Amino acid sequence: MIASMAAYFVTSTGTDVGKTFVTAGLIRRLREAGAKVDALKPVVIGYDSSVAETSDPAVLLSALGRPVAAEEVARIAPWRFRAPLSPDLAAAREGRTIAFDELLGFSRAAVAAADGILLIEGVGGIMVPLDAERTVLDWMAALGIPLLLVVGGYLGTISHTLTALDVLAQHKLAVAAVVVSESERNPVELDDTVASIERFAGGVDVIGLPRLPAGINQHPAFARIAALL
Repeated sequence: MIASMAAYFVTSTGTDVGKTFVTAGLIRRLREAGAKVDALKPVVIGYDSSVAETSDPAVLLSALGRPVAAEEVARIAPWRFRAPLSPDLAAAREGRTIAFDELLGFSRAAVAAADGILLIEGVGGIMVPLDAERTVLDWMAALGIPLLLVVGGYLGTISHTLTALDVLAQHKLAVAAVVVSESERNPVELDDTVASIERFAGGVDVIGLPRLPAGINQHPAFARIAALL
């Protein structure tokens, strides 16, 4: 059952495991189901304004049915950095910092103003540094909203996923679902990876998402995720 008003934070065990792909597919599924939905990716690394149409914010805006225009990108992704580094280092390359209080205030205001379902996509993994003192984990803990944990299907993901779940549990953060997004190089069968994680996940739903052709982000797995919201 899709909640009428709710906010979720989409996080992961690392970078390039499919957060934006999963978020975009979930947006489309929710819209097809008639739900109101919005999405933010407040902090973006590796952002090149000359090819903004291929950026993560552009992927989310397209899924939302909104134009990939400069003002729309700025609305959903205020902190954009060119270097493909951790946010603290990417900001430093430009002589900037991420003001954690401003980031948190921006996120809280969006949650409070949400009319429908709001998806806030994080940056990198759960422990990536935002500044000299705070990580994405601090951001999520301060918000206190449920999480969608996106993980890869690569060899080693079971340990990484269970470590992440343990850390999140220690910080009393609720995980709505774990989504195993099949990696390009996947020596273990997706179903086996899902089953292994599920055995140790403490009752958290674990959903496998096969690798899909480029440009395709619709799959029955998105309906399963949406049903948990």
